[in-house]
Amino acid sequence: MKAIINGRIILKDRIIDDSALLFSDVIEGIVPAANVPEGAEVIDAKGGFVAPGLIDMHIHGYLGKDVCDGEEESIRTISKGLLANGVTGYLPTTMTEDMKTIRKALEVCRALKDESRDWDGSVILGCHAEGPFISAAKKGAQDPKYILKPDAAFVKEYADIIKSITLAPEEDEGDFAAIREIKRDTDVLISMGHTSADYKTAKASVAAGVGHVTHLFNAMTPLAHRAPGVVTAALDSDISVELIVDMFHVDKCFYDMLWKLKGRKLCFITDCLPAGGLPMGEYTLGGQKIIYRDVVCRLEDGTVAGSVLKLNHGVWNVYKNSNIPLNECVNGASLNPATALGLEKKKGSIEVGKDADIIITDESFEISKTIIGGKIKYEA
Repeated sequence: MKAIINGRIILKDRIIDDSALLFSDVIEGIVPAANVPEGAEVIDAKGGFVAPGLIDMHIHGYLGKDVCDGEEESIRTISKGLLANGVTGYLPTTMTEDMKTIRKALEVCRALKDESRDWDGSVILGCHAEGPFISAAKKGAQDPKYILKPDAAFVKEYADIIKSITLAPEEDEGDFAAIREIKRDTDVLISMGHTSADYKTAKASVAAGVGHVTHLFNAMTPLAHRAPGVVTAALDSDISVELIVDMFHVDKCFYDMLWKLKGRKLCFITDCLPAGGLPMGEYTLGGQKIIYRDVVCRLEDGTVAGSVLKLNHGVWNVYKNSNIPLNECVNGASLNPATALGLEKKKGSIEVGKDADIIITDESFEISKTIIGGKIKYEA
């Protein structure tokens, strides 16, 4: 039994003080600070926050390594690096590459998934396949020569490791035949993104099985008064949405509005590229040159390619630039993604019986300790 004392414990609905968090490999309970069991191993939070481990459901790389490298060493490096950002579980995210590259990346993650539960790194919860089933008109930094029509057979072949698939619903011919088959035969979260769909098509795809939206606002048809688009359909449907919270991809003025509209369907992501955790400079993404300056990465032609955001900083960005309570900001990077991925019974919040995936931060949400399954995996 371990006990965290002198911390402000962030629960899904409130923050409590003057209490101790008890845990083994799971959360055992919360007791008054004076009632820590005799013999418990005591961890002093030193007045900082005690929160559930963060879950990044959309991240392409970190520390110079790309998920699409298709190398075990790359995944191990990414996983270990994410501990310093409070990420206890994540979805290594592929992008629109040739199918051989995508398959290799998925197979490497499949081979490492069980091992990741015990290694010194963030746990692989599955993969997010961002493409190749997208719209060429909304490709963003994805390579158009590898774009394909939605293929349910491929998703079903890798349904044990693909946790989320991004596709453009308007490219799914035959009344959303692939979407309907994936929804019927798998537990994969179907997300619309990199899409030129209009409002009517987007809404119809939700009825067919789409349950999520990839990086809301970015690479999709916008909210316009005569052409409502995917953004409007996302806000007008009971589905979860991702938001890149680096304050560049989406202006901070939207934070309060989106929380009011989506509540706990709002999931914060990094969409972090291999340049994350490294100095500004030139790097690669899926074989393409990217230039990292300030808070964003771009292709050589100026196309925005993704972020270098750390997820704990994303939580703090929203908290400091909105009226959203801190516990709900934390939910945006823990409980909400866990729920979207169907993992909320074991992960995403500090509740008795859930996995002891816990972070301890300072007063500015910088990570002091990252704990996974009750074991300290990172200390600043």
